[in-house]
Amino acid sequence: MKITDWAIIFVLIVGPVLWALSLYSTDLQEVNRLQIRYTTSLRTAVQDAGSVLNRNELQQFETGYDSNKYMRADKELALSVFLQSLAINFGIADDSLAQAAFMKYIPAIVVIDYDGYWIYALNEFSSANGEPRLEHRWHPKKPYVYTDGSGNSVGFTLDSYLRVISSTTGEEVRGLLEDLAPVTAVPLLQDAEVFDQVRRSTIVHQIEEDLQQVIAVHNEFTARLGFAYTFTLPTIPQEEWNNTLDDVGIIAFLQGIPVGNHYYNNFALGGGRLRKAERIEGGVDPATGIRYYYFANCELPYNTEEVFARKREAARRGYYEANCRP
Repeated sequence: MKITDWAIIFVLIVGPVLWALSLYSTDLQEVNRLQIRYTTSLRTAVQDAGSVLNRNELQQFETGYDSNKYMRADKELALSVFLQSLAINFGIADDSLAQAAFMKYIPAIVVIDYDGYWIYALNEFSSANGEPRLEHRWHPKKPYVYTDGSGNSVGFTLDSYLRVISSTTGEEVRGLLEDLAPVTAVPLLQDAEVFDQVRRSTIVHQIEEDLQQVIAVHNEFTARLGFAYTFTLPTIPQEEWNNTLDDVGIIAFLQGIPVGNHYYNNFALGGGRLRKAERIEGGVDPATGIRYYYFANCELPYNTEEVFARKREAARRGYYEANCRP
């Protein structure tokens, strides 16, 4: 055979393979693009929701009133902001039917509060005429509760504040770990490091256990709709859990959206803790008469005249930045 014949045979054999590889590469690029888009949309929505979890309209709801981690989590506002942000990023903000259909891709949303958590997921209830219905609703708030081998009950929070009920006397006491440890006989309270480990593992296990149950209900519901995808609880790394359990926050799951020949399956976490800005004071140097601004914890011999929220405000008022010695 001539060399040209071999060349034709080579093209006939290799050409379809190269064409198929080109299509596969294009599909992979599209899948990667969609996954990045969905992940960005999910994380943005969770961050938006986390930023509105706090409510400070009353003094007793402010961060730091009883604890620097305590706040009143506004789950309704957080949910509304999350769904609105997700709808905007997925291009269905003006389509209520599409938004309702999109809920089948959201098996669960968890709002982690200071002393317990809520799960927003499919929940069965009776309608006004007594018929059973299944739709996304808030499940009752679950406290973080641990029971030791002796039957003592310990109610955890996101820090060392706790509620203890003795199994022998039935007496209930509340307070910080360092205050309750000397006056109670509960073994868990005698070692701060063990206490923190048990507190974190209890909260994680409790949330994961409830999530498994609501995701199983979600699978039953979507199966009746002819949905082929099986929802599962993604593995959340311990580092992610540790960051989540440091403050009030929200966890959202987005699963089952087709991307190529695969399905999108991810989660995102957002925090809602308020971080108070340190107070900035403006004072006058008695020796020179020059006005300076500085943080409240600075040890400076200036006569404080004004208080500011930001350095820029102090500079506009004619104050110079002082050399702070905290």
